[in-house]
Amino acid sequence: LVWRFMAAFGGTLLRWYKKHARELPWRETRDPYVIWLSEVILQQTRVEQGLLYFHRFTEAFPTVHDLARAKEEKVMKLWQGLGYYSRARNLHKAAKVVANEYQGKFPRTFDELRSLPGVGDYTAAAIASFAFDQAVAVVDGNVFRFLSRCFGIDTPIDSPRAKREFRELAESLMEGHAPHFFNQAIMEFGATSCKPAQPLCASCPFRDTCHAYQRDLITSLPVKAKKQQVRDRYFHYLILNTPKGVYLRQRATGDIWAKLYEFPLIETDQPTEPASLMRSSAWKRILGKQPIHIRQISREYKHLLSHQRIHARFYLLDGKVKPEQDWILADKAKRKRLAVSRLVETGLEQAGF
Repeated sequence: LVWRFMAAFGGTLLRWYKKHARELPWRETRDPYVIWLSEVILQQTRVEQGLLYFHRFTEAFPTVHDLARAKEEKVMKLWQGLGYYSRARNLHKAAKVVANEYQGKFPRTFDELRSLPGVGDYTAAAIASFAFDQAVAVVDGNVFRFLSRCFGIDTPIDSPRAKREFRELAESLMEGHAPHFFNQAIMEFGATSCKPAQPLCASCPFRDTCHAYQRDLITSLPVKAKKQQVRDRYFHYLILNTPKGVYLRQRATGDIWAKLYEFPLIETDQPTEPASLMRSSAWKRILGKQPIHIRQISREYKHLLSHQRIHARFYLLDGKVKPEQDWILADKAKRKRLAVSRLVETGLEQAGF
């Protein structure tokens, strides 16, 4: 019975896909550059939001050569608001590799694609199958969830064993079907039907054979072994307003928002009230002994990342300060060219920039 179900699985899936597939621009091409762009943009991103950035990038950089020649500052600015900024930096690096080492033509094999900066197993498999029809399974979170429920697999999906186990199962189910159609279909089914919450079980073509549905285990599968710890951080941004603009600095690498611009920052290891902060050595080091007028102190903003929770306040200040070496003075025109985090964008709006 299981083997009969597995043999029928692909046909059932593809019939569903032909009827329910969303029309998305990257599905209308076999161009590896366009497919690669879409896959990088869509990581950790909803399709609705990703579409905006996809069109933004394809209009600004129609070819991989255009992206490779672009200044990093422009790439980061176009990426602003999408988060996970290392993706944008790796996107730019990979474009340079393809343009310079592969003469603008994407490598066709999974292993060569895997060697590009920022390209992991998932993205390499997506390009290899969608652009070149190679029989490699694309296993993302949607596929993990669908196969785990359908076949009753309780291997923790965040374990090394799971990647191999789910990939082998997906590739066995793919046999006899066009890889690019099969992979698109299984990802789409997980994204739009076998959803994390409130899956569409009533209309699911697999409900009669789905392990989780038949045993009331929908909320129990898939299994995760690790619960990610969330770290709290406390940011105090100093908005030093001058007639010529506002002071910004570029964040260092090795932390969140690497190389994005922000206001001078004091980070504390615990919640700190404004009065205490203004007595601190960090406050005195940045602002010195010059008289400073505090025009406004914002409420606390909470900004959630995948593994960190940022608690931030903005201090809108007037007065003369001695700029530190890494500060830049940005007027409105220059500010608009610099990439900042969504949190800093909030502060700029508050300050009228």
